[in-house]
Amino acid sequence: MPDIRLFGIHHHGPGSARSLKAALDALNPDCLLIEGPPDADALIPLSLHEAMAPPVALLVYRPDRPRDCAFFPFAAFSPEWVAMRFGVAAGATLRFIDLPHAHQLADGFGAPEAPPEAAPIDAEPVTEAAEAPSGDGPASAAIRRDPLGELAALAGYPDGERWWDALVESRAGADGDVFAAIHEAMAALREGAETDPDDAFREEAREAHMRSAIRRAAREGFERIAVICGAWHVPALARHDAKGQATADTATLKNLPKTKVAAAWAPWSYERLAFASGYRAGVLSPEWYDTLWHHEGRVAARWLARAAALLRENDLDASPASVIEAARLAEALAGFRGRSRPSLDDLDEAAQATLCFADPAPMGLIRRKLVIGERLGATPPDSPGTPVEADFEAQCKRLRLKPGAAAGEITLDLRKETDLARSHFLNRLSLIGIPWGERREARGRGTFKEGWFLAWQPEWVVELVAASAEGGTIAEAAAGRVRVRAREATRVAELSGLIGTLLDADLADATAEVIRALNDRAAVSADVFDLMEALPPLAELARYGSVRSSDTEPVLAVVRGLVPRAAAGLVAACQSLDDDAASAAKARIVAVSGAVALIEEPELKAVWGEALRALADQEHVHGRVVGRAVRLLFDERAIAAGEAGERLRLALSRASGAAPAAAWIEGFLEDSGTVLIHGRELLAVVDEWLCGLDADLFTELLPLVRRTFATLAPAERRAVGEALARPGGAAPGEAEGAQGFDAARAAKVLPILRLLLGPEPARTADEATGDAA
Repeated sequence: MPDIRLFGIHHHGPGSARSLKAALDALNPDCLLIEGPPDADALIPLSLHEAMAPPVALLVYRPDRPRDCAFFPFAAFSPEWVAMRFGVAAGATLRFIDLPHAHQLADGFGAPEAPPEAAPIDAEPVTEAAEAPSGDGPASAAIRRDPLGELAALAGYPDGERWWDALVESRAGADGDVFAAIHEAMAALREGAETDPDDAFREEAREAHMRSAIRRAAREGFERIAVICGAWHVPALARHDAKGQATADTATLKNLPKTKVAAAWAPWSYERLAFASGYRAGVLSPEWYDTLWHHEGRVAARWLARAAALLRENDLDASPASVIEAARLAEALAGFRGRSRPSLDDLDEAAQATLCFADPAPMGLIRRKLVIGERLGATPPDSPGTPVEADFEAQCKRLRLKPGAAAGEITLDLRKETDLARSHFLNRLSLIGIPWGERREARGRGTFKEGWFLAWQPEWVVELVAASAEGGTIAEAAAGRVRVRAREATRVAELSGLIGTLLDADLADATAEVIRALNDRAAVSADVFDLMEALPPLAELARYGSVRSSDTEPVLAVVRGLVPRAAAGLVAACQSLDDDAASAAKARIVAVSGAVALIEEPELKAVWGEALRALADQEHVHGRVVGRAVRLLFDERAIAAGEAGERLRLALSRASGAAPAAAWIEGFLEDSGTVLIHGRELLAVVDEWLCGLDADLFTELLPLVRRTFATLAPAERRAVGEALARPGGAAPGEAEGAQGFDAARAAKVLPILRLLLGPEPARTADEATGDAA
């Protein structure tokens, strides 16, 4: 009979890992069975590869639907990771024994009322959710979800994580008897627990498969078999040789649905390993556990020294004397609480009191860096992956961009070949759903500067895998993703936004296809406002896109086609608008007017000007829209001040009604009062209209008028008030100008002008003769 040992562990626990390592050294097993995905058995030997740097994760996914996947993260202190490396180094047989994800990710897996749980990666546990803190559900279900929480409550701890840390992770030494105690505790808890109905079939199938794997290893003649599994499963797996159990397990596993899956190693981070990230089997303090694992004998001094160094890096005081005092305080707190050495709570309180002087801000930095951590793992370059992943790694190496957990800002100079390629690369990644870089305002002058904020998330490896369905490289995948979006787009404005992104990403072929799709959609579109929304970004691209050395002529051609279409339907689109719709229409009209001015083509300006004039002549269009159309014509000098004044006078007449008049003047003046400051006639018309209102009507319209003038800059409002205070409402400088030109005052300026502009050039004889004449 083989010697079969069950080791119930806490996922990502250094205490469990240390105890497991000691137990494996004593047992020297020739076969290790680890709770994990059998679909990834071939990847286990890579755990000992010199380029493998945890935290890393096994990714198991469906090649036909890569987002149907599961992650299995491991840190250096994860017991499963320690077992893998021990087995590979010892030459033992290693197998994952959990239920294969070829079943778990298959359509139709599970009881009818319980759909598969693998799609959301953040919700997928490493190997088991039982050890993750949770307080949901009735008492019996809570035991199943959080057995450690139940034990912690009995022992007076706030949660299971702190209880486990105090009794197991932070304890000194490694005692193999801890596994017997864990087995006994879990057996007692399982007696009073009810399995969650939504998870019952899945758990039953998982434990049946693990028991079957144990029996198979025993039949194959291994002498010393070590089974490493989540603590909750130990009592269930101990029944592997019970009478009738094999028959029951076979029945459970019969006819399970199956699908094709693939597996790969992926870099992971401590931030994603933390329970706070939403990962149900996560831990509260990954970086602290890393310190416990690597520096067991001097963990307090090591952690406090790192805390002091971190504070000094951020220009905060942290002297060696403060570190010594913090270490003494932590040791004293541990002694008061009956601990053999300081726990994280002890160190946290000691650092708060001595290094941070009770200031919560520095403690927040310490907790983020030294409790949760920002460590990012790495995988061997020759480990299995998709072509897109390989292209991503090659591009990162060529462009000297390294995915890392630490975020940072970079400024790209688009005149440089490497920086321009980096910009293209980051924009392509955004198109396939990987926003590694977020655009920021660049520091310095010039449109050739581009600012980015880089922050990498390890789970984006799923998007790289999923992108393989659209192409073999980042560029091909991005172009393929855009083509899909273009086919699904229902509005012209959506397609115009895509064109800008494609130019930024330097995807010429896809840009041409999207432009064709935009033209086709615009030709049949009856939504004038949709066409108008598409114009401003396209006009900006046509004018400034050449900074990236992109060909913008196709974009300009689109603008030339959209402006006449929008102009032709403008009047009809602006009929029967309520206040909110009129405000939105006014904003679109202003944006298109700016776009037409940006292009600087007389033909387009004439077409749009005619549309604005036709809109200005409408009597039954919302006053806010008509008023803005008149203002735009006046600013472009398409109508003279006299005509603008006459239109204003008619709009503010009693026949128009007070409310429509207020809307008209709001559209005419909103956001800019310069027309009143420099136009005496227009200001007089507005003044006359306001003064002619009766008291009740003035009180009714006052909020509307005040809202309009509130949009003007303070300096403009002040200038309007000063103009009204002058006799006759004269414009600034007008009253003084009436006194005539003061030659004596002007002559005083001439010496300064000569110094600034240089001496007067010599005049020719003909010029002198002309002056004399």
